[in-house]
Amino acid sequence: MIHIRSLAFQYGHEGLFSDLSLTLTKGSIYGLLGLNGAGKTTLLKLISGQLFAKDGQIDIMGHNPVKREADFLQKISYVPEEFAVPPIQGSRYIDLYARFYPSFSVAQMKRYCEELQIDSSQLLTKMSYGQKKKFFLAFALASNTELVILDEPTNGLDIPSKSQFRRTVSSAMSDERTVIISTHQVRDMEHLIDPLVIIHNQRIVMNATLEDIDQNLSASFTSTPPVEGEPLYSENTGLGYRSLYSSGEGIESEGIDIEFLFNAVISHPEAFITLGGTQ
Repeated sequence: MIHIRSLAFQYGHEGLFSDLSLTLTKGSIYGLLGLNGAGKTTLLKLISGQLFAKDGQIDIMGHNPVKREADFLQKISYVPEEFAVPPIQGSRYIDLYARFYPSFSVAQMKRYCEELQIDSSQLLTKMSYGQKKKFFLAFALASNTELVILDEPTNGLDIPSKSQFRRTVSSAMSDERTVIISTHQVRDMEHLIDPLVIIHNQRIVMNATLEDIDQNLSASFTSTPPVEGEPLYSENTGLGYRSLYSSGEGIESEGIDIEFLFNAVISHPEAFITLGGTQ
C-alpha cells in the first residue's frame, strides 16, 4: 500500500527528514503520533503528493505521488486540519466534486451526514468549524477511496461528535481500505487506531500493532518508585508510579494506554526499536 524508503525533505535550509522509512499495509486505521513540529502533516502531504521530497522513494499504491496522476488522485481522500471552503451549499459541493471519485456513494454520504448530524443544504461558509470537519469527513468516507488521510480530525468536535466520529470511521473500514489519522488528541483515538506509528527526531521510532505492543511490553502501577526489574520508562502520576517494562521482566501487565506509551517512546526511543521503529 505505502512504501517509503530513505526519505529526505527540508523547508529551505532547515532539514526535517533525512532518512525516513515507513511501510503501511491495507485494512488498518493507522494512528500517526508525534510532538508538535515532528513532521506529521508534512509526511501526510508527501504521501498525498502535495509536497515533493528532496530524496528517497515513495510508492503509494503503485504510484509516485509527485506525478499526481488522475488514477492516483481518485484513490485518495485527504481531510486537512485547516481548510478554506467555497460559498456553496454542501449538496452543491457533492454534485461538483463527487464525479472525481468513481466509487462515490450518494447513499453513503446521506447516511454519514445523518450520523454526524450535518445539514448538507446549508452553505459551507455558514457551518461551524466542527460541522465543516464532519462534512468533509463524510465526503472522504463516501468517496470509497483506498486511502483516507485525516489530519487532526477531532479538532473542533464536541464530545458526542468525537464518539460518533469513531463509530462512523470504524463502520466505513474494509480489508481494502487504509486510514491514516494524524493526531495529538491521543485519548480521542483510543479503541480506534491500530497500528501506531510514532515519528520523532526525523525518523519513525515505532510502527507496531497493539497486539505486538501487548506481547512485548508490560505496564504496572505502584504507590512507591519501582524497584522490581528495570523499567524502560516510569512516571509519577501524583497518585503513584506507572512503569513500563519489557515483557521479559515477568511483570504482570495492568494494560497500556496509548498516551502513556507515547510518553515512554518519546522519552526513550532507542528502547523501542525492536517494535518496528526502523524498517
